[in-house]
Amino acid sequence: MSSTAPRPWGPVSAPRAQYVETDDRSDAGLIRASLDRPEEFSGVFDRHADEIHAYVSRRLGPELGQADDVTAEAFLVAFRKRHRYDLSRPDARPWLYGIAGKLISGHRRSETRRLRSLAKAAGGADGSGATLHEEERSAERASAAAMRPALAAALARLSAAERDLLLLVAWADLTYEETAEALKIPIGTVRSRLHRVRAKLRRHLHISEESPA
Repeated sequence: MSSTAPRPWGPVSAPRAQYVETDDRSDAGLIRASLDRPEEFSGVFDRHADEIHAYVSRRLGPELGQADDVTAEAFLVAFRKRHRYDLSRPDARPWLYGIAGKLISGHRRSETRRLRSLAKAAGGADGSGATLHEEERSAERASAAAMRPALAAALARLSAAERDLLLLVAWADLTYEETAEALKIPIGTVRSRLHRVRAKLRRHLHISEESPA
């Protein structure tokens, strides 16, 4: 993605200059290079800012510019903490999602209110007859405005930590390994917690267990 692509939340506060070519153009390579040449970090921003913004927007909504603010702050935090990044990991997406998730935690009430509002928007239609697989696919594909009311209501009833875990897998499309990295927990914990969260979601949705967890 071009570094000149317009974004409503503005650039990271690192100087934006022409990249100095390095052998490693992975995220880790860019972060390593940015330790001496801060402008290199803009490459990480260019690659991932739109994806992180889309995720935050689905969590908090585009209203009041919250998604713009959280996205900008997430990359600013990442820039400031880039010296702590594990350079053995070429893909910075899990790290960035982890930072964004911590910032979203400051807007929990806003997220819950939004989910409850979405649940009421269509008169509280239920998910009877659906399977968990169908509901999760709906969560992955639907825009927030088109989210099934029953699913929105069920997500609102999950704890903040449960939503973080489920949505990193369902909306951010992270693997279990990447989710573990984002949340800084063991992969075995991701598997066991996700199993419990999906069981809880089934109960909230009153749907069958026909699909695989």
